[in-house]
Amino acid sequence: MGEERYWRETIEVKRVLILVEGLTEETFVNRVLAPHLRTRDVEPIPTLVKTKRTAAGPHFKGGLSSYGKVKNDVVRLLNDSDAAVVTTMLDFYALPRDFPGMNTLPRGNCYTRVAHLEKSFAQDIDRPAFFPYLSLHEFEALLFVDVEKIALQFTQLNRLNELVAIRQAFKSPEEIDDNPKTAPSKRLESLFPEYNKPLHGTLIALEIGLDAIRKECRHFNTWLARLEAAGGK
Repeated sequence: MGEERYWRETIEVKRVLILVEGLTEETFVNRVLAPHLRTRDVEPIPTLVKTKRTAAGPHFKGGLSSYGKVKNDVVRLLNDSDAAVVTTMLDFYALPRDFPGMNTLPRGNCYTRVAHLEKSFAQDIDRPAFFPYLSLHEFEALLFVDVEKIALQFTQLNRLNELVAIRQAFKSPEEIDDNPKTAPSKRLESLFPEYNKPLHGTLIALEIGLDAIRKECRHFNTWLARLEAAGGK
């Protein structure tokens, strides 16, 4: 028993700092990712991007006003000598126009485009401990993995057919588009005016579960696998 206690106490838990876009992502990291990653000896710590907006109650939204603010925050996190890894959880949707790689964004599917932006982002930061993640096309896309769970959250199964139609129009939830009127969050807000991003987004994600999410969202799964690997297991 003493040997087991000593072994557990000497495990080196890796601190992973995650720059997140808003309270929705912060809550998702704390309540969904953290319990899973701790089993891999990884402690994820979310940090909100500093913006001109101030956090004011449950309807606070993050948002990126410029790449410079994002870069400053990433560099600040990288200066934490206790951090094993620094990453991001920022939306591909509505990125600032001055983001690295925007001017040379290739044609092709969303996976090609987001890979280009992430590579450009990593090259601009140019630090070994940093690897970026941009959500396709935003956090809410993950919720479309199981549209019934969305409908049940609002006890309005009469909207289920509309949710099913949205989901069936795309090969993957991550491919739900980045149009200002039809991005995943805009679709949810249209169907459910009471949708509250940090509250309902996390509750629905918890109901769906990480296994189901990563099975259908390959870009998210690649990122999660890299986070898991940070623990060395």
